[in-house]
Amino acid sequence: MTLSHDPRTRRRRLGVAAAAAGLLAALLTTAPASATPDPGDSPVAGKRVSQSEAAEVRGAIADGEIPGQDEIVHSANIEHLTNVPKDALPGYNTDLAFQGRYAYAGNYDGFRIFDISNPKAPRTVAQVLCPGSQNDISVSGNLLFLSTDSSRSDNSCASTTQPATEKSSWEGMKIFDISDKANPKYVAAVETACGSHTHTLVPERKNVYIYVSSYSPSATFPDCQPPHDGISVIKVPRKAPEKAAVVGFPVLFPGEGPDGGGNPGAPTNPGVSKTTGCHDLTVLPSKDLAAGACMGDGILFSIKDPEHPKVIDRVQDNVNFAFWHSATFNQRADKVVFTDELGGGGAATCNAAIGPNRGADGIYDITGRGDHRKLVFRNYYKIPRHQADTENCVAHNGSLIPVKGRDLMVQAWYQGGISVWDFTNSAHPHEIAYFERGPLTTDTLQIAGSWSAYYYNGYIYSNDIMKGFDVLKLSDRRTDSARRVHLPELNVQTQPEYFD
Repeated sequence: MTLSHDPRTRRRRLGVAAAAAGLLAALLTTAPASATPDPGDSPVAGKRVSQSEAAEVRGAIADGEIPGQDEIVHSANIEHLTNVPKDALPGYNTDLAFQGRYAYAGNYDGFRIFDISNPKAPRTVAQVLCPGSQNDISVSGNLLFLSTDSSRSDNSCASTTQPATEKSSWEGMKIFDISDKANPKYVAAVETACGSHTHTLVPERKNVYIYVSSYSPSATFPDCQPPHDGISVIKVPRKAPEKAAVVGFPVLFPGEGPDGGGNPGAPTNPGVSKTTGCHDLTVLPSKDLAAGACMGDGILFSIKDPEHPKVIDRVQDNVNFAFWHSATFNQRADKVVFTDELGGGGAATCNAAIGPNRGADGIYDITGRGDHRKLVFRNYYKIPRHQADTENCVAHNGSLIPVKGRDLMVQAWYQGGISVWDFTNSAHPHEIAYFERGPLTTDTLQIAGSWSAYYYNGYIYSNDIMKGFDVLKLSDRRTDSARRVHLPELNVQTQPEYFD
């Protein structure tokens, strides 16, 4: 593997070929199932690209237009400190959470706990086998929470896959006691309608509330019936987590008919996912706000009463957004960045054929006050480096970098790597740093790359789907002050008050 420092912005011909144009057409017209984001319950076999596309990828590598296969490139202001490969858990690596000197890394087969007291040499503390996609992960105090969004035979960590058409199948939230980091104990499970694709914590002193996001109901699924137009709310007593239970299902998209009142998707809005739930929510407890990325809709709502969230505003982008995937507030809570996961995370969408406005971030200002606040679109942001047609690439999970007076974010783009960008001026976002690997393969489109990239206590941590756990150091006068901000805990979807 070659290490190179390449601060150039690559704007290339890749993806302009007829095959890429065909991909664009397919993304715009395929059935709703193709828009379901993120990989399935088990690793997906790679899809071979055409001979001409493979030759184009090899030619771009030979010409130096893209990094070589597995080659690492990055801007001069980023240092790659280390990579820890996958070990006992072979599934896809997913999300990350942090607490003190520990990092918690989700994986389709369970989760892994790292001691990151020395970021240059993370040490594995525990690996827990507990299969069930996506295993979205978060922590609060001595509790760890794990999402299961695949139909299982039961709620144990020894479960097997089972059709969702069977009433006995189980999906939902699992809760672990992590008082002993080396020996996490499974203490509770809560079944939720349509499972738990992701979840978001709203922590309080005595209880932890969990907002569970899930979607894609079917009349043939006994535990996932349409309309599925809201979120499940779980209440977990800290001193008795075994009593955790669903306390409500607030409807976020009220409407007539079997599908509720969300975005109808195709054919009304071609290329847009029909809203049948939410993919991800981000809460800002210090401001009693939440933002929801809900398939065909973006929403802003109040969480003053955490059991009864109240929708303030709702927006759609039926021109450039295919699937509203995640949300990030800026610190002042006057902006939200929504991501569009065009192609479900498994497509090559960072090319000239797709362009700069699809599979991108959408930046929205929040105007007005109280229940009269509105989301106002300002611009899109997408990484400026085109990727090969064998690289799945689209906007994915990221976090703020805490710098007073500026809006800075680090973000994962699957095989597009990691981008650090500035959206202080909502209308003119721009990149200030990046890190990426070259294509995993030159002849097959295979799911890989950074799932989540987050800034925590002076370093950037990335969970790469195939390559493992990466640690990066960002050295830039625009971000150096962030190193002075130290948090005791970070679940990115529960945004902290960095400067309280």
